[in-house]
Amino acid sequence: MTRTPTVLATSGGFSYDARGTLRPAGLAQLALRLTGADRPKLCFLPTASGDSVNYVQLTYAAFAGWSVDVSHLSLFPMPNVEDIRAHVLAQDVLWVGGGSVAGLLAMWRLHGVDDVMREAWEAGVVLAGVSAGSICWHAGGPTDSFGPMLRAVTDGLALLPYGNGVHYDSEEQRRPLLHHMVADGELPASYATDDGAGLLYRGTELAGVYAEKDGARGYLVEAAGGEAKETVLDPQPAP
Repeated sequence: MTRTPTVLATSGGFSYDARGTLRPAGLAQLALRLTGADRPKLCFLPTASGDSVNYVQLTYAAFAGWSVDVSHLSLFPMPNVEDIRAHVLAQDVLWVGGGSVAGLLAMWRLHGVDDVMREAWEAGVVLAGVSAGSICWHAGGPTDSFGPMLRAVTDGLALLPYGNGVHYDSEEQRRPLLHHMVADGELPASYATDDGAGLLYRGTELAGVYAEKDGARGYLVEAAGGEAKETVLDPQPAP
């Protein structure tokens, strides 16, 4: 059955327990529920972290005991699967980790993952992720890919025709740069998330804002008379 193209773009998804173990939080659980599968197949993509082995191991461990079949797709030093397209399209949900969105986009284009992602999105595979794994689905947004002073990235996959801001409440450069980019027309109207919030898109339309943490919100930033107008989007609780 063909499913509606779905993206869950977040500034969250996982948390650490008292023993320092990574655990799926509300937004990651929501991504799994969106698949409608009793035992979903989840592929983790750590491209933005340079395919950090530690990040991969933590993610597998996070789902220990869960009714989830976990795999991963690494591109360094070579793809870890024989057929990237077949592996991606066989999944129910793709979770993209944080790190360098500029590096992620470059590597995906080098290996043709960008085209495969569009195909997966059109086929109804749930595309999800955090930080770089949120910005990548959009036209672009503020990034620290180039250094501690944030810069703009404007060559996202643009499956969603909006800009995107992440870590909106925790990193002070994020909000003003997104406002500047939208006001100047460098980005189209944009959606942003506080830490612990996520944006659910059905097709190319925002279908809801969800939060796994009290006080986390979403935002719409639009150009208005050469300035940026920000609208707060109150969330529903993530499961």
